[in-house]
Amino acid sequence: MNTGSDRGANEPAADESAAQAAAEITAGAAAEPTAGPAAEPTAEAAEETPHVSKAPAFIKARRSLHLSWQVGVFVVGLAVIGAGVAMLVLPGPGWVAIFAGLAIWATEFAWAHLVLRWTKRKVTEAAQKALDPKVRRRNIILTSVGLVIAGALIGFYLWKYGLVLPWRIKDQ
Repeated sequence: MNTGSDRGANEPAADESAAQAAAEITAGAAAEPTAGPAAEPTAEAAEETPHVSKAPAFIKARRSLHLSWQVGVFVVGLAVIGAGVAMLVLPGPGWVAIFAGLAIWATEFAWAHLVLRWTKRKVTEAAQKALDPKVRRRNIILTSVGLVIAGALIGFYLWKYGLVLPWRIKDQ
Protein backbone atom coordinates (compact mmCIF):
# COMPACT_ATOMS: atom_id res chain seq x y z
CA MET A 1 0.00 0.00 0.00
CA ASN A 2 1.56 3.28 -1.10
CA THR A 3 0.45 6.29 0.94
CA GLY A 4 2.21 8.73 -1.35
CA SER A 5 4.65 9.82 1.32
CA ASP A 6 7.35 7.26 0.59
CA ARG A 7 7.76 8.05 -3.09
CA GLY A 8 11.38 8.07 -3.99
CA ALA A 9 12.49 5.87 -1.09
CA ASN A 10 11.06 2.53 -2.18
CA GLU A 11 10.39 3.14 -5.88
CA PRO A 12 13.56 3.96 -7.81
CA ALA A 13 11.93 3.15 -11.17
CA ALA A 14 9.24 5.74 -10.50
CA ASP A 15 11.94 8.35 -9.86
CA GLU A 16 13.58 7.59 -13.19
CA SER A 17 10.28 7.84 -15.07
CA ALA A 18 9.40 11.06 -13.23
CA ALA A 19 12.79 12.54 -14.07
CA GLN A 20 12.36 11.48 -17.69
CA ALA A 21 8.87 13.06 -17.83
CA ALA A 22 10.23 16.28 -16.30
CA ALA A 23 13.03 16.31 -18.90
CA GLU A 24 10.46 15.86 -21.68
CA ILE A 25 8.37 18.74 -20.31
CA THR A 26 11.45 20.95 -20.10
CA ALA A 27 12.54 19.96 -23.61
CA GLY A 28 9.01 20.56 -24.91
CA ALA A 29 8.94 24.00 -23.27
CA ALA A 30 12.31 24.89 -24.80
CA ALA A 31 11.28 23.71 -28.26
CA GLU A 32 8.01 25.64 -28.31
CA PRO A 33 8.39 29.27 -27.24
CA THR A 34 5.25 30.36 -25.44
CA ALA A 35 4.24 33.67 -23.98
CA GLY A 36 1.49 34.85 -21.70
CA PRO A 37 -0.79 32.65 -19.61
CA ALA A 38 -0.03 29.48 -21.57
CA ALA A 39 3.53 29.46 -20.19
CA GLU A 40 2.42 29.47 -16.55
CA PRO A 41 1.14 25.86 -16.24
CA THR A 42 4.42 24.52 -17.64
CA ALA A 43 6.37 26.52 -15.05
CA GLU A 44 4.11 25.21 -12.27
CA ALA A 45 4.47 21.61 -13.46
CA ALA A 46 8.25 21.91 -13.52
CA GLU A 47 8.24 23.65 -10.11
CA GLU A 48 6.20 20.94 -8.37
CA THR A 49 8.22 18.05 -7.02
CA PRO A 50 6.74 14.81 -5.73
CA HIS A 51 6.24 14.70 -1.97
CA VAL A 52 8.96 12.72 -0.25
CA SER A 53 8.87 11.53 3.33
CA LYS A 54 11.11 13.43 5.74
CA ALA A 55 11.82 10.28 7.74
CA PRO A 56 15.48 9.30 8.19
CA ALA A 57 16.89 6.84 5.66
CA PHE A 58 17.19 3.95 8.14
CA ILE A 59 13.46 4.28 8.91
CA LYS A 60 12.49 4.44 5.23
CA ALA A 61 14.54 1.30 4.58
CA ARG A 62 12.12 -0.90 6.54
CA ARG A 63 8.41 -0.75 5.75
CA SER A 64 7.30 -1.58 9.31
CA LEU A 65 9.48 1.17 10.79
CA HIS A 66 8.26 3.64 8.18
CA LEU A 67 4.63 2.79 8.91
CA SER A 68 5.30 3.24 12.64
CA TRP A 69 6.94 6.58 11.87
CA GLN A 70 3.88 7.66 9.88
CA VAL A 71 1.54 6.63 12.70
CA GLY A 72 3.68 8.60 15.16
CA VAL A 73 3.69 11.68 12.95
CA PHE A 74 -0.08 11.39 12.52
CA VAL A 75 -0.67 11.10 16.28
CA VAL A 76 1.61 14.05 17.09
CA GLY A 77 0.00 16.19 14.38
CA LEU A 78 -3.46 15.20 15.59
CA ALA A 79 -2.55 16.15 19.18
CA VAL A 80 -1.28 19.57 18.07
CA ILE A 81 -4.37 20.16 15.94
CA GLY A 82 -6.59 19.04 18.83
CA ALA A 83 -4.84 21.47 21.15
CA GLY A 84 -5.32 24.19 18.53
CA VAL A 85 -9.03 23.48 18.28
CA ALA A 86 -9.27 23.65 22.08
CA MET A 87 -7.39 26.97 22.03
CA LEU A 88 -9.99 28.43 19.68
CA VAL A 89 -12.32 28.66 22.69
CA LEU A 90 -9.65 28.75 25.42
CA PRO A 91 -6.86 31.31 25.73
CA GLY A 92 -4.04 30.60 23.32
CA PRO A 93 -2.97 30.79 19.69
CA GLY A 94 -5.48 28.32 18.27
CA TRP A 95 -4.99 28.94 14.56
CA VAL A 96 -1.21 28.90 14.92
CA ALA A 97 -1.37 25.48 16.58
CA ILE A 98 -3.75 24.15 13.91
CA PHE A 99 -1.41 25.28 11.13
CA ALA A 100 1.57 23.85 13.04
CA GLY A 101 -0.18 20.47 13.27
CA LEU A 102 -0.91 20.61 9.57
CA ALA A 103 2.77 21.38 8.91
CA ILE A 104 3.73 18.35 11.00
CA TRP A 105 1.44 16.19 8.89
CA ALA A 106 2.83 17.75 5.70
CA THR A 107 6.28 16.37 6.52
CA GLU A 108 4.92 12.88 5.95
CA PHE A 109 1.67 12.95 3.98
CA ALA A 110 1.20 14.27 0.46
CA TRP A 111 -2.45 15.28 1.03
CA ALA A 112 -1.47 17.42 4.03
CA HIS A 113 1.26 19.06 1.96
CA LEU A 114 -1.34 20.02 -0.66
CA VAL A 115 -3.74 21.34 2.00
CA LEU A 116 -0.95 23.36 3.64
CA ARG A 117 0.08 24.85 0.29
CA TRP A 118 -3.56 25.77 -0.47
CA THR A 119 -3.92 27.33 3.00
CA LYS A 120 -0.77 29.41 2.55
CA ARG A 121 -2.05 30.67 -0.79
CA LYS A 122 -5.46 31.63 0.68
CA VAL A 123 -3.87 33.39 3.68
CA THR A 124 -1.62 35.38 1.33
CA GLU A 125 -4.62 36.35 -0.81
CA ALA A 126 -6.57 37.42 2.30
CA ALA A 127 -3.63 39.50 3.53
CA GLN A 128 -3.36 41.24 0.17
CA LYS A 129 -7.10 41.87 0.15
CA ALA A 130 -6.95 43.30 3.69
CA LEU A 131 -4.27 45.78 2.59
CA ASP A 132 -6.55 47.13 -0.14
CA PRO A 133 -7.42 50.77 0.77
CA LYS A 134 -11.12 50.31 -0.01
CA VAL A 135 -11.37 47.25 2.23
CA ARG A 136 -9.46 48.98 5.03
CA ARG A 137 -11.72 52.02 4.81
CA ARG A 138 -14.82 49.80 4.95
CA ASN A 139 -13.46 47.90 7.97
CA ILE A 140 -12.64 51.13 9.80
CA ILE A 141 -16.14 52.50 9.12
CA LEU A 142 -17.82 49.27 10.29
CA THR A 143 -15.69 49.18 13.44
CA SER A 144 -16.49 52.82 14.20
CA VAL A 145 -20.23 52.25 13.73
CA GLY A 146 -20.07 49.18 15.99
CA LEU A 147 -18.24 51.12 18.69
CA VAL A 148 -20.78 53.96 18.52
CA ILE A 149 -23.68 51.50 18.87
CA ALA A 150 -21.96 49.72 21.78
CA GLY A 151 -21.27 53.09 23.44
CA ALA A 152 -24.92 54.13 23.00
CA LEU A 153 -26.14 50.87 24.57
CA ILE A 154 -23.74 51.19 27.50
CA GLY A 155 -24.76 54.85 27.95
CA PHE A 156 -28.46 53.91 27.95
CA TYR A 157 -27.83 51.16 30.52
CA LEU A 158 -25.92 53.54 32.79
CA TRP A 159 -28.61 56.24 32.41
CA LYS A 160 -31.42 53.78 33.19
CA TYR A 161 -29.83 51.71 35.99
CA GLY A 162 -26.62 53.43 37.07
CA LEU A 163 -23.61 51.37 38.10
CA VAL A 164 -25.72 48.41 39.28
CA LEU A 165 -24.70 44.98 38.05
CA PRO A 166 -27.32 43.33 35.77
CA TRP A 167 -28.03 40.43 38.15
CA ARG A 168 -28.78 42.83 41.02
CA ILE A 169 -31.38 44.92 39.21
CA LYS A 170 -34.76 44.86 40.94
CA ASP A 171 -37.94 45.28 38.93
CA GLN A 172 -38.65 48.98 38.60
